[in-house]
Amino acid sequence: MIYLDYQATTPLAPEAREAMMAWLTIEGSANPHSSHVPGRAAKAAVELARDQVAALLPGAGHVYFTSGATEALNWALQGSEARRIVTVATEHAAVLDTARWMGRRGHDVTCLPVDKRGLVNPTEMPNDADLVAVMLVNNEIGTIQAVADLGAQAKNALVLCDAVQGYGRIPIPSGCDMIAVSAHKIHGPKGIGALWVRNGVKLEPLMHGGGQEAGLRSGTLSPALCVGFGAAATVAKARMAQDRVHIERLWALATARLGAEWHFNGSTVARWHGNLNVRRDELDAARLISGLRDVAFSAGSACASGSGRPSHVLKAIGLTDAEARSSIRLGFGRYTTETELGEALERIIAAADAQYGVAA
Repeated sequence: MIYLDYQATTPLAPEAREAMMAWLTIEGSANPHSSHVPGRAAKAAVELARDQVAALLPGAGHVYFTSGATEALNWALQGSEARRIVTVATEHAAVLDTARWMGRRGHDVTCLPVDKRGLVNPTEMPNDADLVAVMLVNNEIGTIQAVADLGAQAKNALVLCDAVQGYGRIPIPSGCDMIAVSAHKIHGPKGIGALWVRNGVKLEPLMHGGGQEAGLRSGTLSPALCVGFGAAATVAKARMAQDRVHIERLWALATARLGAEWHFNGSTVARWHGNLNVRRDELDAARLISGLRDVAFSAGSACASGSGRPSHVLKAIGLTDAEARSSIRLGFGRYTTETELGEALERIIAAADAQYGVAA
């Protein structure tokens, strides 16, 4: 199997797996919120992981562990109690659906449009918002949004950055007040994420109970998941430049192989090059994906893959329903080899040609 769905999730790094193993044994099974010796040891491991995750984030703030980025984004939006919220049409459903839910409860919600590249014009940003929610790297088309510029335009608003796809890959811009990240997008374990909150920013809890995370987030933490996240963050920090060089080689290989009949979705410049979202006129993307059983790739966000609706991101950049359904997303990264990517591209192109009756 050739895995090309890095935006959905990434393979677990060996370093993260090894770090977790000690906390999956009887000896490492203590509750990190207990006061006995094993509990204190587990807490120390959690706190080290917290520092490791924070090392990739800008400024002075606190990392709160969550069940994932979806919880982190929900918490940031609802816990801020902002009355006027501004977000972007291409945001993840965790932001858009939460913002709509808040809108039905009396909050003033504005959703800014994007151009065909997937970028927001900073001059369209209202200057009277209480909170601005902007994704750094789009999960479907890879567009890198000018988060710092948009935040500066919003003046006194809190800036919430969904950095899930950018964390560990590109520097996180300064000026953010809250940042949501996820372990499994940087070769860490699934089931854990974090919300970084700048010092001085006040949040109300999303969940009530034991208040294990500094009184603001309830629930028993898993030392194994926290340690795995921390190890993955440490490796990502050490390898950021090396990983990026590898990604650029893979991007060059892929773009050189695709012919003129394939069209890029989103910016090719302001973009994370580990995301290749392309379309071919009248291609049946669903049929292509289901037919290539030994290559894992997608037509868009895994979170919305069962909806049957065209991607809201591709619609937002101006694609028709037919163009959106003719689009595929190839995601590659640290463990993708050039040989694997080249072989996968040959199979994808051949299967696409077969839909048009083109001889191999």
